[in-house]
Amino acid sequence: MSMAFLRDDAEGEMPRRNYGLPGRDDPDFDRVAAMALLEAARVGETQLAERATGYYWGEPKLRPHVEKLLADAERTNDDRLEQLASRFLR
Repeated sequence: MSMAFLRDDAEGEMPRRNYGLPGRDDPDFDRVAAMALLEAARVGETQLAERATGYYWGEPKLRPHVEKLLADAERTNDDRLEQLASRFLR
């Protein structure tokens, strides 16, 4: 993973954001987790989102959700989300 997505002082921190994650047994969990990872990367808190979601950056299980988020980002001209989603999918 690129060091650009990690905050040096994030180690040992608990997530400061409410990522709005549903219960793990919720069928929507993976979609929300994918969005949480991308939004956390936007603000330099990838490691905290990984801890909150239980998924690491690039998790193959999340690819379909990130592909949809990439298409949405392209449609809405959200260049930063498009960049992050593309990196996730590499």
